[in-house]
Amino acid sequence: MSIILSDAGLHGHLQPLTSTRPVGQLRPGILRIAEGWYVRSGLGVGYRTEAYLASSFPLPTEQANFEVDGSLFPTDELVAAVMDLRPGQVLVQGGRSLAFGAEGRGHPALSDWSAPPSYLAQVEFTGDVISFTRPWHLFQQCGQAIAHDFKLLTEGRRTERLSAYNTVIGDTELIFLEQGAVVEASILNTKSGPIYIGKDAEVMEGCMLRGPVAVGDHTQLKMGAKVYGPTTFGPECRVGGEVTNSVITGFSNKGHDGFLGNSVLGEWCNLGADTNTSNLKNTYGNVQVYSAVKKGMVDTGVQFCGLLMGDHGKSGINTMFNTGTVVGVAANVFGGGFPPKHIPGFAWGGADGFEIYDIERALRTAQRVMERRQIPMTVLDEALLRHVFAVEQRK
Repeated sequence: MSIILSDAGLHGHLQPLTSTRPVGQLRPGILRIAEGWYVRSGLGVGYRTEAYLASSFPLPTEQANFEVDGSLFPTDELVAAVMDLRPGQVLVQGGRSLAFGAEGRGHPALSDWSAPPSYLAQVEFTGDVISFTRPWHLFQQCGQAIAHDFKLLTEGRRTERLSAYNTVIGDTELIFLEQGAVVEASILNTKSGPIYIGKDAEVMEGCMLRGPVAVGDHTQLKMGAKVYGPTTFGPECRVGGEVTNSVITGFSNKGHDGFLGNSVLGEWCNLGADTNTSNLKNTYGNVQVYSAVKKGMVDTGVQFCGLLMGDHGKSGINTMFNTGTVVGVAANVFGGGFPPKHIPGFAWGGADGFEIYDIERALRTAQRVMERRQIPMTVLDEALLRHVFAVEQRK
């Protein structure tokens, strides 16, 4: 038995975050969406995604019993409803398909997700649905995701001891330290939500955390960091300065002073010292961002939105990102002034203009960055980046 997480027609809408991964590999809380399905269901998980991603993120090896919209957060109630599906049934809510009971080797057509087929027996889901169909939904609903994952990962377990040199405001039961986690001389406030500190993570002296906050395995919060929840940092991140309501997927650095707000970063990103993001327009109006599907600016419907950066994105020291800036995979942004609000993948430059970041140079940089975390670049990693580069050059 296994589960297929389908991109369900949403892959393009979630770029640049999904330029290098399926929708189900996004991380809205402590866990990736796929990890949440695996832990809660006990079933193997695979992906129905873009052809160029299929080698890195394959379909499950076992027969699939369920195909699920990969943008859906796996709450206990939703997982139970999916597991109850039988072949020939579709789980629906508000006229949209959430999941299918798999039938043989067939699979849902793209149109079946927006309009459930009439020949299938519809099962209405009445519970709450948390979905991530646009990049900014990740930070908007990060708090709910952290709360669900915190309960899943900590229930019935005992936290490692929190040093007496810390100050706790709120319920100490909402603080959980995994094995090897270190927190010293910091202030932890759980009045608004839990605080989770992953395995071998370190929260250095003088940090201030206001939950809900998740700090991934082996991640470091530098001295004096100010973190306002809901915020989640994946594994192996280095974070300093001020961060509010943001998601850093993993293996990325914002190691110095500067403000990051209402933002989402992919993996292997690096923000130079004193990089700052604007997350609110002076008009206090809705933020517009670039859409890869619309090939132009779209209204997010939200007042707060900062930086959306794909994997391997970089910024130089003192970089200023305007409200709702979208930075593509492996772009390198530097220099004075505000760069454009849409920076394509593999662009090299800033406010004064861009040139193409040669793929060979980009790969060498990516390899060096990954080796610093003792993770070698694989043949599949390289092929994926070469494909994204080729797509960018055809635009």
